[in-house]
Amino acid sequence: MTMTTNRRSAHPPPQHADLAVVMSGGGARAAYQVGVLASIAERRPDIVFPILTGVSAGAINTITLAAHPGNLHAKVTALREEWSRLTAPQVYRVRLSGLTGAAFKWIGQRITGRQAGPTVVRGVMDMEPLRAYLSERVNLAGIDANVRAGRLRAVGLSATCYTTGDTVTFVHGSPDVPMWARAQRRSMRVSLNWDHVLASASIPILFPAIEVGRRVYYGDGSVRQAAPLAPAIHFGGRRLLAIGMRPREERRAVRLEREYPSAAQVMGMLFHSIFLDSLDADEERLERVNALLRGCAPEQRKPTGLSPLKLLVIRPSVDLGAMARPHFHRLPSTMRRIVQGIGGEREGSSDFVSYLLFDPAYTLPLMELGYDDANDQWGVIERFLDEPVERGGL
Repeated sequence: MTMTTNRRSAHPPPQHADLAVVMSGGGARAAYQVGVLASIAERRPDIVFPILTGVSAGAINTITLAAHPGNLHAKVTALREEWSRLTAPQVYRVRLSGLTGAAFKWIGQRITGRQAGPTVVRGVMDMEPLRAYLSERVNLAGIDANVRAGRLRAVGLSATCYTTGDTVTFVHGSPDVPMWARAQRRSMRVSLNWDHVLASASIPILFPAIEVGRRVYYGDGSVRQAAPLAPAIHFGGRRLLAIGMRPREERRAVRLEREYPSAAQVMGMLFHSIFLDSLDADEERLERVNALLRGCAPEQRKPTGLSPLKLLVIRPSVDLGAMARPHFHRLPSTMRRIVQGIGGEREGSSDFVSYLLFDPAYTLPLMELGYDDANDQWGVIERFLDEPVERGGL
């Protein structure tokens, strides 16, 4: 990906408080988001996105953008450099000892008939390497600096509370940013730290729950997030740029061989339902509401205070799972053996592998793809950035 300067627009960048970026989850697939942002930053290096929301791996991109002191070009350049050298050992390490110990404890309790308490499995993998990697490179004090400078209104990271089952959005921003409480989702005003980031990205079973506060545990925010666009709307976003992970035209080849699905294949499908489906469903709901509002006369909208919103979803032009298939051997050796044991090398299982494949051999092409896809859609993106939207609330 080559960052150039000759494509930048001649007119000054719009400075609107209603621009928001929504970044979904997807493990290593989140490198695609960086490529999309790089294309935008190349043409509009000084454009400001004052509202940033993210979940799971998208939360990592979100917090990096929120904390970096520079303009969009500098933010994305730093983010791209980090992804260019990020590898699996810097994200997670496999904890087979914990899993084996939990299994032996359970067996021992059954043999002796003694029940000393529930058997706790604290995840197959540990994300402490990611905490160390990010804390060395990202200064979270930059969030408050950007808020004071007017470059940032609010940043929100979503996680799932294991106590209540709610989706909780941790909010760091201006004092006047509204909080909310809706069915199965609510907000919490905090000073974001690495516990919030790791909680948002902690996929259940694979990674341990993260304690935030006092004995309240959280996991990946995508698990129960029914309305991923909602936090940005609550923050005042009227123009929402969402970067998804599902291909624009998802085509699956029909195989003549009818094998029983491997565990890896089933896990890949479950990950799709967690990370991809909610954005698609929320997009459909927003478009239906927009259509309804456009059909109403202005005086009919006044009692509700609602007005149409602009939504642009950038999606990959090709299947990100298929791109991971040639790089299975680049998984860490222990993880590779585990994934092999659950059928990860079989055709149809590459979707699961793609979520864990933090390796430049995979993530660099993802960034290239995001960059090229955004270039191809630049006319649409430019109109989205420049055209005003009706005032109102939702």
